[in-house]
Amino acid sequence: MESYEHPLVSRYASKEMSFLWSPKKKFSTWRKLWLILAESEKELGLAITDEQLNEMRQHLTDIDFEAAEKKEAEVRHDVMAHVHVFGQACPAAMPIIHLGATSCYVGDNTDLIQMKESLTLVRKKIVKLLATMKIFAETYKDMPTLGFTHFQPAQLTTVGKRCTLWMQDFVFDLEEIDRLITELPFRGVKGTTGTQATFLELFDGDHEKVKELNKKVCAKMGFSKWVSVSGQTYTRKIDFMVVSALSGVAQSAYKMCGDIRLLANMKEIEEPFEKKQIGSSAMAYKRNPMRSERVCSLARYLMSLPPNCANTQASQWFERTLDDSANRRMVLPEAFLSADVILNTLINIADGLHVWPAVVASHLSSELPFMATEVILMQCVKAGGDRQALHEAIREHSMAAGRRVKEEGAANDLLERISRDQSFSAVHDTLDQLLDPKLFVGRAPEQVTEFMEECINPMLKKHADLLQTVGNIDAVNI
Repeated sequence: MESYEHPLVSRYASKEMSFLWSPKKKFSTWRKLWLILAESEKELGLAITDEQLNEMRQHLTDIDFEAAEKKEAEVRHDVMAHVHVFGQACPAAMPIIHLGATSCYVGDNTDLIQMKESLTLVRKKIVKLLATMKIFAETYKDMPTLGFTHFQPAQLTTVGKRCTLWMQDFVFDLEEIDRLITELPFRGVKGTTGTQATFLELFDGDHEKVKELNKKVCAKMGFSKWVSVSGQTYTRKIDFMVVSALSGVAQSAYKMCGDIRLLANMKEIEEPFEKKQIGSSAMAYKRNPMRSERVCSLARYLMSLPPNCANTQASQWFERTLDDSANRRMVLPEAFLSADVILNTLINIADGLHVWPAVVASHLSSELPFMATEVILMQCVKAGGDRQALHEAIREHSMAAGRRVKEEGAANDLLERISRDQSFSAVHDTLDQLLDPKLFVGRAPEQVTEFMEECINPMLKKHADLLQTVGNIDAVNI
């Protein structure tokens, strides 16, 4: 407890995402890349033996991190430190480890592998989130609720329809994540400045073998695409594209949880609240929307990261400069760890989101008379009334009723005023029927059904295998 621990790892993120950005994952991937390079070089004719390859295969994960740390302190180079430590475990293979490669062969390619695998985990959790939200949206697709524009009461919608607005944002995020997983390129085998000169020398000027080497390495590491050209590094614009997609997830999350926080204040909807959970150290009665607040907090941080990546990309000189390195060691893991925490928490919220129908109905009843005035006006006009005169009468009654609510804190008596005004006698016998909230939600219930049929159900069918691989999320801390 005497040194700093990153809360994204020690407090929040899932073990699965934490592992993807762990030293174990990183440096075992370096070793796998060295093995794949040596295998491919042998297949294309270089003097590498099966004994050397088998020795490397036997030591992909048994990394002596203490020895690597000591060696790096000596040589001041992390890649060469791990080359030496791997070589100590594989003495026969030592002469051919890292043959023809530069540091970015293992560094950049590993970053891309970690990003692709992390995007795959993010995709799983978005699919799980949408499947969970689907249940909520369908359950409450018919429940009328106040709509809000400018956070002022507006035309009615339904609780389920509002949920589909949140879902649609995540669908767009999922589509972008899908695209990146499919199209993310590998750096591959490029050499010190991207010219592949060292590999051309190894293969005695045979351009086709150099091209085939790159193709083999990329395929064996699970990539069908690679950057066509590079300097020493792959373009850092790729980092910007990936982190921007994660920022999109954060934007969607902030929108959803911002709405939930406002609805919690109105006591219409509440996030899960455990039996022993404490909302405030001082005010024991409080049920604060702490999960949603945490999502918004981390989302705000994640949304701040794309400009960082943009600055790194823009400031790279010529074929590479090292001022990207320390920055990227932080921004890439933190972007994915933040997204992971956000999605874990959202799944938890969506799974236990609680609606208080009586409160929703109470808020409706206080505003519905205003909402019903347009229908009242149309019914009276159809019965022969003067549209302009009736409009002015409604305006006067509405202003008086609103003033009574605001100045006296009294109930909205607009309908009582209309029921006493003979100008509206055509609707006096049907006023109660005109106030059925379901008459004011338009096609909201049908829109929920159509959204599920046209968008969500096909998506869930496409990714059905992902739902089977996402188990219970880790405990949610605040």
